[in-house]
Amino acid sequence: MTEKTAQDVSVQTPQTSVTTPPVKSARPGEGAPRASRARRGASPSRHFRAPRERVRPEFDQKILTIRRVARVAAGGRRFNFSVALVAGNRRGSVGVGLGKGADTSLAIDKALRNAKKHLLMIPLTKTSSIPHIVSAKYCSAIVTIMPAPRRGLVAGTSVRDVLELGGVKDVTAKVLSGSKNKLNNARAAVKALSGFRPMMMAHRREEHAQHPSGEQSAQPVQPVQSA
Repeated sequence: MTEKTAQDVSVQTPQTSVTTPPVKSARPGEGAPRASRARRGASPSRHFRAPRERVRPEFDQKILTIRRVARVAAGGRRFNFSVALVAGNRRGSVGVGLGKGADTSLAIDKALRNAKKHLLMIPLTKTSSIPHIVSAKYCSAIVTIMPAPRRGLVAGTSVRDVLELGGVKDVTAKVLSGSKNKLNNARAAVKALSGFRPMMMAHRREEHAQHPSGEQSAQPVQPVQSA
């Protein structure tokens, strides 16, 4: 038996035909990456947009209480939100408002409009203090406010919010009652601050009577006598 070498043995491999699917022509921009597409479609001013200046509102506000209230109707209980807040411009104007709505944002807007409707002008001194001690009672809340030179604002609870937003400084406030109702304490503080109005109006009336034109009356000039 003769041995066959590797050169004599021929291995025949079957030839298989591989068919490739036809290549679809890509549309313009279809195969582009997302970054290039976004860069191509974006406006040049998008990345260099100037920051918007936020307009500061005229009146600052501080929310005192947010309560969920209910009323009984024919179909059952209907819930609303009641909001009490203090609004002021920190320059002598302050007000307390109460609003009610189906949503908290709607109730806050109503309370802010109500506070602006009942604004109080506080007659501040040159040092942003008050002329003299005042006291007031609203429901069961009793509040006393007294001037305290060079001591800053010494107050608590909602009375401090009323004085801060009203721009009052160098005063000391005391809540003499045991009431913990923030709305009543705030309204008692506003009622106390409204006690300056008659005195200031009388003072202004006296000034206007002395100087109707708002200026000091000039002294008549005496003629010079000839020698």
